[in-house]
Amino acid sequence: MPKTTKELISIIGLEIHTELKTKSKMFCSCKNDPEEKEPNKNTCPICLAHPGTLPTINEEAVKKVIKTGLALNCVINKESKFDRKNYFYPDLPKGYQISQYDLPICGKGYLDILNENDFNKEAPELSNLKRINITRIHLEEDTARLLHSAKDDSTLVDFNRAGIPLMELVTDPDLRTGKEARKFAEEIQLLLRYLDISDADMEKGEMRIEANISLGTFGKNNELKLGTKVEIKNLNSFRVVEKAIDFELKRQAEVLAKGEKVVQETRGWVDAEGKTISQREKEEAHDYRYFPEPDLVPMIFEDKFIEGIKRELPELPWQKRFRFREEYGLSLKEADLFVKNTDLGEYFEKMISELDDWIDSGGAKKDDREKLLKTAKNYLTTEFLGFYKENCFSENNCLITPENFAEFAILVFKNSYPSNIAKQILAQMFKTGEDPDLIIEKNGLSVLNDESVIKNIVLETIKENPKAIEDYKKGKENALQFLIGKAMAKSKGRATPDLVKKIIQENL
Repeated sequence: MPKTTKELISIIGLEIHTELKTKSKMFCSCKNDPEEKEPNKNTCPICLAHPGTLPTINEEAVKKVIKTGLALNCVINKESKFDRKNYFYPDLPKGYQISQYDLPICGKGYLDILNENDFNKEAPELSNLKRINITRIHLEEDTARLLHSAKDDSTLVDFNRAGIPLMELVTDPDLRTGKEARKFAEEIQLLLRYLDISDADMEKGEMRIEANISLGTFGKNNELKLGTKVEIKNLNSFRVVEKAIDFELKRQAEVLAKGEKVVQETRGWVDAEGKTISQREKEEAHDYRYFPEPDLVPMIFEDKFIEGIKRELPELPWQKRFRFREEYGLSLKEADLFVKNTDLGEYFEKMISELDDWIDSGGAKKDDREKLLKTAKNYLTTEFLGFYKENCFSENNCLITPENFAEFAILVFKNSYPSNIAKQILAQMFKTGEDPDLIIEKNGLSVLNDESVIKNIVLETIKENPKAIEDYKKGKENALQFLIGKAMAKSKGRATPDLVKKIIQENL
């Protein structure tokens, strides 16, 4: 009997390839410049595989892999070596790739990820974290780049990329959905940027993802039986990672539902058609005929060397995300915004420091801190970020200093500025970088708190709108909002709506 989709368990593992940010290539002194436009400029006899040339290990690349492994709770193998991975392809000048097989730099590790739905909750439980185990992280050299021409059906080879340090992270098959795989990959990209390991720009090919997908079943004793594995190569965006995996899971389920067998193969994603297509049969490890690289000695890592790298680790993205929630009362979604935009996060913390100094000096009660922080955070994440296209904020392109933003938040907090006036003040600060007090003085934007003046405005408003008064007395609440709006307009937005409402109600 063919299996139904209800009996099937999706089993997904990822391979994440990342070009490392180093000055030179992996085994030679050629410049590592992903932005180089002139083909075959950054090449030498070593990365072009001329006979008789000898590779030399890039120590900085090795350190970056160890740093990544430490951040991901990996075992750092004290002894590691390079191997030859033999296969022929036009972008591989040597006919083999220097990679790692049985003794990678990093062994078992893990990363705990949050469910995507938890980002919409105020306080997700830490028990909701899902552990994705990491099988290994190893180091190898990248291949050259092939440029295909549709005009004359030709292919050119650019060797600038050949030999660039390439880190490969392999997960256990612990992922179950396309969304889960996407979340894991996004967290890895964020980590690489925090560690300054790589820019990990997927559009530029600095980070490339492959997914291994199968459908398994639970047998006796609840033992998971793996199905036939299919690999999807070169997924170049997080959106594509999610879509390709979900499509492939559905495709395999349909194959099995017909009573047919899934073929072990490598497939590619066709974005225009929204589907995967067969490319070739999947190779096994023995097909590559791995053997130790004879031109490179094994690497031995002493504890002192590893500890030195460990001390360089910064606060990691997930640590910062939860600290922001604890210290500043942010939702997970708000904290994630500051974690992903590190410049904005640093700006936010500098501004909070200014607010705390003001509170400590007696400017406000400590009990008011939460309300003050909320005011500052709301304006920062809405109006302020709205000034920047696609939220591309950096402190270098911002005229508003954290000190002046804190001063703005204090003014709004103290004087209960109407939102329209507060927005005008902030907009002027963005354009000029001036102190908010100066902007208020120059533009006549001070809050109108004189009750006698507001009362006169309210009495004029009541006199001019008898129909609204009549409706209000009949119990129509919309009439009150209408009168408040009219009075606010007369005050040119300088009166506070709550005070206007109070005086209107007193005079009706």
